[in-house]
Amino acid sequence: MPDTLNTGDGAEARLHAALAAQKAALLRDGPASAALRKDRLTRAINLLLTYRERFNAAMALDFGRRSADQSDLGDLMSSVSALKHARAHVERWMRPERRSPEPPFGLLGGRAEIRFQAKGVVGLISPWNFPVNLTFGPLAGIFAAGNRVMIKPSEFTPATSDAMARAFAGAFDVEEVAVVQGGPEVGAAFSRLPFDHLLFTGATSVGRHVMRAAAENLVPVTLELGGKSPVVVGESADLDLTARRVWAGKTLNAGQICLAPDHVLVPEASRDAFVAASQRAVSTMFPTVRDNPDYTAIINERHVERLRGYLADAEAKGARTVSLAPQGEDFSQTEHRIVPPTILLDVTPDMKVMQDEIFGPILPVVTYRGVGEAIGQINAGPKPLGLYYFGADAAEREHVLDRTSSGGVTVNDVIMHISHEDLPFGGVGPSGMGSYHGRDGFVEFSHRRSVYHQIKPDLLGMLRPPYGKRFRQIVASRMKP
Repeated sequence: MPDTLNTGDGAEARLHAALAAQKAALLRDGPASAALRKDRLTRAINLLLTYRERFNAAMALDFGRRSADQSDLGDLMSSVSALKHARAHVERWMRPERRSPEPPFGLLGGRAEIRFQAKGVVGLISPWNFPVNLTFGPLAGIFAAGNRVMIKPSEFTPATSDAMARAFAGAFDVEEVAVVQGGPEVGAAFSRLPFDHLLFTGATSVGRHVMRAAAENLVPVTLELGGKSPVVVGESADLDLTARRVWAGKTLNAGQICLAPDHVLVPEASRDAFVAASQRAVSTMFPTVRDNPDYTAIINERHVERLRGYLADAEAKGARTVSLAPQGEDFSQTEHRIVPPTILLDVTPDMKVMQDEIFGPILPVVTYRGVGEAIGQINAGPKPLGLYYFGADAAEREHVLDRTSSGGVTVNDVIMHISHEDLPFGGVGPSGMGSYHGRDGFVEFSHRRSVYHQIKPDLLGMLRPPYGKRFRQIVASRMKP
């Protein structure tokens, strides 16, 4: 049942027992066939389609206000697409990859290959911001690679976590998929389990603890974290189009996205025009914000206070706020936790909003005098998960891409590189390590096993003791520049 691994006395022992059961089943049943992998992917797809309304209702309950349309877009549709992509390609991905043996062995019948072997049991810690997608999406690579999985969803979205636990329990044996519910203490115990691989999606600060716990058992990790993903607006950019696309990304899920545009770098002469374009863009998408069902609430009061604290700190240090909500809307007393789209001008590096990942609908606008200055500001901080460039100047675009580092890039839009299954998704440095999506997910959750088939003639006999003249001739022939 879905609650067998929840918090309570003996929870850690039950976690270890569940992991042991999955590992034993893996040895008992042997490698998963292509048919079984497709079946698991199909069952996951069917869960999303069957439980679509229930999942959407649960997410709306957990957030306080979140439209079914946004949940369909960000959680359901994207997950179905990832799982279907894996199902369509898994047989091809499973084929051994031929490699070239050292001469002359290849000419004499020697063969070299890489076989993709399931790692075993993968631990999956999913976050609250896209609770369904960031649980089901990774399953595309995990199942395609032939693994079993234990899932720890977020305690911040309890209704969604419970709905997913019940859905999985009805379609998968616990030896295939086990869902673990609970708070931080369960998450910490989960991170300490000796998985064959561990995937964590969440805050960089928590990622450090997860990696430290995994290191105790030398568990390989994939960390999908975040960071302050910048937008570079070139002088050649269409400001109206740029503002529409930036704010579409910044207001999706009220900015509670690891890839949300965190701040915008614009030429000094373009700042006011960008602000005006932003006002037009937001008013078109959200004629009203306060009671608009298309505008998502902040997940909990703690995060509301965190965002308000950024604004208060910035204003106290000299920043100016520009609210993009319709004039006259009062957010001091709202039924839901609503923070309106807000621009911050005249920001400085000592402000908290310029130091922390914002994860909300607040957008600092920073000016620069030359694109080199913008690049310098980006490189002064940790490497972000995403980077966005707007403009029609190809030389400038390539200069920005060549001189910066980030997990991924979208040109003339934001976030969109994550939606393409044939592109790996992942961070670099503080924004994460490892990547998944599409074939890259299959490879990430597979052991790439090298296999060499030796030729029948014993040519290597001359390389064994006793060493003589022929041995030295062979060594000398291979030691030339």
